[in-house]
Amino acid sequence: MLVDGGIPADLTRAAEAGREAEATGYDGVWSAETSHDPFFPLLLAAEHTERLQLGTGIAVAFARNPMTLAQVAYDLQAFSGGRFMLGLGSQIKPHITRRFSMTWDHPAPRMRELILAIRAIWDCWNSGTKLDFSGDFYTHTLMTPFFNPGPNPAGDARIFLAGVGQKMTEVAGEVADGFLCHGFTTEAYLREVTVPALERGLARGGRTRQQVEISFPAFVVTGSSEEEMARSDCATREQIAFYGSTPAYVGVLEHHGWGEAHGELNALSKQGMWQEMGELIDDEMLHTFAVVGEPEQLAAGLAERFGDVVDRVSFYAPYASDPDRWATVMHQLHAA
Repeated sequence: MLVDGGIPADLTRAAEAGREAEATGYDGVWSAETSHDPFFPLLLAAEHTERLQLGTGIAVAFARNPMTLAQVAYDLQAFSGGRFMLGLGSQIKPHITRRFSMTWDHPAPRMRELILAIRAIWDCWNSGTKLDFSGDFYTHTLMTPFFNPGPNPAGDARIFLAGVGQKMTEVAGEVADGFLCHGFTTEAYLREVTVPALERGLARGGRTRQQVEISFPAFVVTGSSEEEMARSDCATREQIAFYGSTPAYVGVLEHHGWGEAHGELNALSKQGMWQEMGELIDDEMLHTFAVVGEPEQLAAGLAERFGDVVDRVSFYAPYASDPDRWATVMHQLHAA
């Protein structure tokens, strides 16, 4: 199992964070698109590392178009010597329409077409084929030599797709190189819903499971003292509650018979009652979503839950903690 870390959005820290992650032994790092651009930190990390894989986890696909994504991925792949992973996600409708002022319709078919369009653009650059992509959502039919960078010396970047719902997961199986699980995923949902949907997509694309890498950010609750344990417990419950309040993720709760909790959480979220939301996450729900235990127990817990189904894992710890702790868990997972 590969083990990944994260990289800060702060550009003054990105290079050093990349160097530290590589020196510590992490296999890759992911940058998120929240309040900053997800690509710039990876450019700096690429310049100051040699083997570390570098991915966006995620870049908001529908805030961009296939050509802009193809270009930035091409450049990061070439500059990093083949270490870039283009991780894409759809976000949800309010953000796409109201924050980015972009179009939202038929997200799963649109995402499928977006990825196919990126690949068509890359094929044009790599092999000199005429750019002639016409779909329901995107059309790319113009590429003159002045705008063509030519073949990528590092080959094409791998494309990872994030998803929770079955339709988007099927798209990942059909056309992507990897699947980014959402942190709001349980072992049961992963095995009983996500993987079967991925396999349906693989069958539709005439592909095998070995052609798609599954990446999972696992919630972990731990600490070296009762005080640390209590802080991590509280912060994780609140993060789970936040996701549980979002309509797009209600299917995960329903899979466990907790669908009614979504309505309560959603109502509290509209009142800004974040602490009260966390209190609705009982012990059963916490232990279902998170690996809970002392630091030396985490690697075994993660391997037991996900070792036979996940190809790479990262630690989802929404609280301040000692980086050395995660390095130890990472080395234990590598040794398992």
